[in-house]
Amino acid sequence: MRCLSCNAALTDYEATRKSAVTEEYTDLCNHCFATVSDDLLTIDREDLLTDEDDLTPEDVGEFSMYVDRDEL
Repeated sequence: MRCLSCNAALTDYEATRKSAVTEEYTDLCNHCFATVSDDLLTIDREDLLTDEDDLTPEDVGEFSMYVDRDEL
């Protein structure tokens, strides 16, 4: 899969990020997602983070507004 904004190849972590409201995939790389992360609640798969994502689980909490599906 590729980022809808910049056409970069998505990692597994990026490719599985979903909107918490619509449950649709965001299809944005971490760099492009950072521009909308304050406005978009997401469901993230932290277990898929790798060194390639250049994020740590702690960053994800600050980077996006993580929502657990059980809380919806």
